[in-house]
Amino acid sequence: MQSHDIEFIIQAEKTLAHAHLTMDIEAISNLLHQDYVIVQPGGKIETKADVLASYQMGNRHWDKAQVDQLDVKIYGSMARVLGVWQATGTNDGQAFDYQARFISIWISDGTSWKNISYSSAEISNLP
Repeated sequence: MQSHDIEFIIQAEKTLAHAHLTMDIEAISNLLHQDYVIVQPGGKIETKADVLASYQMGNRHWDKAQVDQLDVKIYGSMARVLGVWQATGTNDGQAFDYQARFISIWISDGTSWKNISYSSAEISNLP
């Protein structure tokens, strides 16, 4: 069962990244736990509602959004993902080109996995 869970979480991370390209807010919402929090690179903490509201404003465009180098470890009903996030686009008319190492925490209720926490640190160049 654990290998199935790992594959699900890897695909869910990729689905979240792709949902940014299409601004599929429903897909993002469905994969985030109701208690989801993100620690933004500057230290600000945002909830699921904050994140979804920022996407619904429509002032963000993504040209690239992808994850790779995913390392998933499962500990009972919790999973830890380490990976690399790469994104380019514009936000409020300002261009961004962002690469980061991230940690993403997923929890299972026994039937599905939801992302409950995320944090990243920008990296200047990939190894």
